Amino acid sequence: MRAAPRLLLSVLLAQGWLAPGVAPVLPALFQRLRETLSRDRELGLAHGSLAFTHKDFDVRETFRRASRRYFGTECVPTDFGNASQATRLVNRYVSQETQGKIPKLFDEVDPETKLLLVEYVLFKGKWLTPFDPAFTEADAFYLDKYKAVKVPMMYRAGEFASTFDRDLRCHVLKLPYRGNATMLVVLMERIGDHLALEDYLTTDLVESWLRNMKARQMEVFLPKFKLDQKYEMHELLKQMGIRRIFTPWADLSELSATANLHVSKVLQRAVIEVNEKGTEAAAGTLVEMMAYSMPPIVKVDRPFHFMIYEETTRMLLFLGRVVNPTLL
Repeated sequence: MRAAPRLLLSVLLAQGWLAPGVAPVLPALFQRLRETLSRDRELGLAHGSLAFTHKDFDVRETFRRASRRYFGTECVPTDFGNASQATRLVNRYVSQETQGKIPKLFDEVDPETKLLLVEYVLFKGKWLTPFDPAFTEADAFYLDKYKAVKVPMMYRAGEFASTFDRDLRCHVLKLPYRGNATMLVVLMERIGDHLALEDYLTTDLVESWLRNMKARQMEVFLPKFKLDQKYEMHELLKQMGIRRIFTPWADLSELSATANLHVSKVLQRAVIEVNEKGTEAAAGTLVEMMAYSMPPIVKVDRPFHFMIYEETTRMLLFLGRVVNPTLL
């Protein structure tokens, strides 16, 4: 969810702003990834991007075709001068593409907008083995050492894959969905240590967790939760050094012959809900591992991290932190 959105990549590729060795292979890789994810009917994943362009700007047909073919992007001419109409148009498109899960992306669009890039991902994963709602009960979730809130706590007994990271002192639990998706729940051993984990999260670390997992019989308690977050990616991208594309001096001649065209905003929105049926979502390290180390009862009753990834491609779909399940 934190990576540069696909449409921004298509703009950077068109302008030749990526490294020569990277530019030729990225479009085909994205196309292959989209096709792989789309073929898995049970995965329940819909994803794409929209480019809302000022109605007076003529987008080159070559860019339209390449963006649609490789990145699944649709370009939508928009009258940003009429702010209320533009706001309704953007919100309607996003709502349709996310099946109503994101009904309102904007309160009001800036009338000075020239080019607005929007990413969406809708994941409606169903647990391979659902939690029985009959066993869901109100239970304590500890925000810190001194404060707790009541949350609907789901329960299931059965076989789960898990491991324990001795270096980071955290439990890692694997919860599979139908299709090829999986959720990893990362629970620190001590309350209050969850923020420290984020400094160490890497692809290599996650891969090492997965390699060291073993299946065993256990009882799992997991809170129901829902997260709703909008990310203004343009601010993050500026911090990464991608700045000129957001200024009037941006050269987007491969996208349009119109002068003074630049990217106004890049937005991502994530809506994730985890319940008994599953999830609805609308983003060389040496580690000592110990398999079979989790206790017979695993109770996720304190702040934790979760990751949802696709097994075949190992693509990370969502990464989040739950501090208080009672808050959106």
